[in-house]
Amino acid sequence: MTDQPEKLDLRSFDIAEDKRQELLRLFPEVRTEGGKIDFERLRLALGETVDVGKERYGMNWPGKADCFKTIQVPSLGTLRPCPEESVNFDTTENLIIEGDNLEVLKLLQKSYLGKVKMIYIDPPYNTGNDFIYPDNYTESLQTYLEYTGQVDGNGKKFSTNTDTDGRFHSKWLNMMYPRLYLARNLLREDGAIFVSLDDTESSQLHFLMNEIFGEENFVGVFPWRSRTAKADVPFGVSKDVEWVISYAKPGFFAGRMGERKYYKSEDYKDRWRLSDLTTNKTAEQRPNSFFVMVNPKTQEQYPSDPTRTWAVTQDTFFEYYQKGKIVFPGDYPFLNITKPYFRVFESEDKEKALLKHGTEEVRMSISTYLPEKEVGRTEDGSKEIRSLFGSQVFSYPKPVGLLQFFIKNTSQKDDIILDFFAGSGTTAQAVLELNKQDGGNRKFILVQLPEQLDPNDNDQKTASDFCDSIGKPRNIAEITKERVRRVIKKLNDEDAAREPSLFDENRPEQDRGFRVFKLAESNFKPWNAGVPHDEKVLAQQLELHIDHIRQGRTQEDILYEILLKSGFPLTAPVERLTLAGKTVYSVAEGALFICLERQLTLELIRAMAERRPERVVCLDEGFAGNDQLKANAVQVFKTKGVTSFKTV
Repeated sequence: MTDQPEKLDLRSFDIAEDKRQELLRLFPEVRTEGGKIDFERLRLALGETVDVGKERYGMNWPGKADCFKTIQVPSLGTLRPCPEESVNFDTTENLIIEGDNLEVLKLLQKSYLGKVKMIYIDPPYNTGNDFIYPDNYTESLQTYLEYTGQVDGNGKKFSTNTDTDGRFHSKWLNMMYPRLYLARNLLREDGAIFVSLDDTESSQLHFLMNEIFGEENFVGVFPWRSRTAKADVPFGVSKDVEWVISYAKPGFFAGRMGERKYYKSEDYKDRWRLSDLTTNKTAEQRPNSFFVMVNPKTQEQYPSDPTRTWAVTQDTFFEYYQKGKIVFPGDYPFLNITKPYFRVFESEDKEKALLKHGTEEVRMSISTYLPEKEVGRTEDGSKEIRSLFGSQVFSYPKPVGLLQFFIKNTSQKDDIILDFFAGSGTTAQAVLELNKQDGGNRKFILVQLPEQLDPNDNDQKTASDFCDSIGKPRNIAEITKERVRRVIKKLNDEDAAREPSLFDENRPEQDRGFRVFKLAESNFKPWNAGVPHDEKVLAQQLELHIDHIRQGRTQEDILYEILLKSGFPLTAPVERLTLAGKTVYSVAEGALFICLERQLTLELIRAMAERRPERVVCLDEGFAGNDQLKANAVQVFKTKGVTSFKTV
C-alpha cells in the first residue's frame, strides 16, 4: 500500500488486458517497453505453428471485427437488488437478472469467472421477427437504458431482424458471438454449454462455436423431436426435429452419477455389475474368440455368435473364470440371464474413473439419441405453462424434461446452472424440481431481457393480459419471475401435503427462492475526461466528483455494486455490523468489509482494522477531504494485515 488508498475499479472485467497478461506470462520475451506485445517476436517464439498465409479456413461475416470491440468494451453498469420482487432474498442463492444479457454477462465476469458448471440457452432461432437486439453494439448499455425508459433516448431502440434484411445471418451472428465468448469465460474447466436451435442457423452456430470453444471441444449434436404433427411446408418435408448443440471445456465428462446397478453377493466383498461379454468383431476378424464357451460347473455350452465373438479367447477364458470375472446363468438366483456375462467390480470402475477424470465418481455415458418419453416435446412444455398459469402465456416453451435430462447428466448436486436467454424460466423449474427429486442444491442464474409485450399482437395478447391481471409491467421478464414463483409455491404445497417421513428431520432444507436484480447505470457518476474544457462544463464535472452518487440510490444498491465489482458473487453472505457507532457490512465472513458511512472517523477505522478483514472498501466522500485521516487509515489497515484498502 502507498499512503493513499486505491480506487475501486467500477468497470467490468477487462478481458483484453487479461489475455495480454496471460500472453506476457507465457512469453515474457515478447514484452516491449510499456508492457505491450511484439507480435513479430511472438511469431518467432511460436515458430512454424503460426499461420501467416492470406487464405485461411474459417468463418467471416460483416461485423465480426466489431464483435471483438464489443467484447473488449467494459460495462459501467450495475445490477440493482429488488428484494420486493424476490422470494427469500436474504437466504437464497438463485438469481433472476432482468436486463440485456450482453451487459449482464460482462458484469458477471469478475464474480462468476470459471464457476458455472453448465449453461443451457434457447436463443432466438432467427426466423424473422423472433429476436430484438441493439443496432449500435458500442452503445449497448445506453440503448438498453433508453429501451427500458431509464434515461431519455434519442430514438435508439432494440429492433427485430427480418428475412428481407441484406445481413440477415450476419446480424444474428453479431448478436450471438460476444455472448457466447463471454459465456465461455464463466464455465468451469469441466463445464459445458448446450444450445437449442433449429435448422435456420445451426450450421452457422457450429462454425461460431468451433472458433470460440475449439473444434476439439465439440461434444455432440442431440436431435430433439419437438413435435409429431406433420406440417405443410416447402418440399413436402415436415421438419419435426430441432437440435441441441453442445461444446465443453477440456475437463468435461457427461454421464449420470451412480446410475450403474451393482450387486452384492456373499462370495465377494466388493460389489459388482454385469457387462457384455461379446464384441462387435466377426468370426473372421477374431477367429481365436469364436468358440463354444462351456460352463465348468454345469458343462452347459454357449456357442459364439459369428457376428459378435466373445471378448475373451479360448486360451484366456479359464484364467478369467478363475478370477471370478465370468458369470454364467444359474450362478446367482437373483439374476435373470440366459448367456454368460463379464463381471466388473465397483473398485475397478472407481480406479478407471480416478485415472480418467481425477475422481472416484462413476458415471454412465450418455447417447446423443434423446429418450423421447423422458425429454418430452413442445406440447409438454405448453401443458406445463398452462398448468401453472391457467392459460398459454408463453409460446413454444421447452419442456422441463428436456432441461432435466441435460442438467442431471452434466452436473452434480451443488453446481451452478446458467441460462441467459431465460424465456419463461423452464431452466429454473427444471433445477428446482430436480433438486426435490434427488435432494440436490443446484443453483440457477437466469437472465432475461424485459422485452415489451404488445396487447394488440395476437401472439402476445394472452401474456400481456396476464401481466395486467397481476399488476406487473407488460414484459417477458415478468412472466419469467412469476413462473418461478408459482413453481416454488407448487413444490412447497406438495411438501406440506405429504405425510411426514422419518427422514425429514435429517433432510437439508432446499433453496426455494431467488434474488431479483435489474440492470441499471452505475450508482456512481463517472468522471468524463472527454468533455469540452470550458469553465461551466468543468465546474459541473467537479460537482460530480464531489457528490458522485446518483440520486435515489440506496445503500443496498451501492453495496451490491461494490460486491460485484470486487469479484464477490451476488449471493455472498452479508452481515451488518455496528462498529464505533457506525454501520459496516461484513462480506463472506470478513473477507471484505464495506463501509458506506458519509462521515468516517479514526475510531471506526481502528475498529474495522481490529477485525482483520482481508479487504476494505469505503466511500471516498466519507473522508470529507481529510487527507490526513485517509493516510492514517492506510497505515492502520497495513499494520493489521489488510491486503487491500480501496475507496469509491
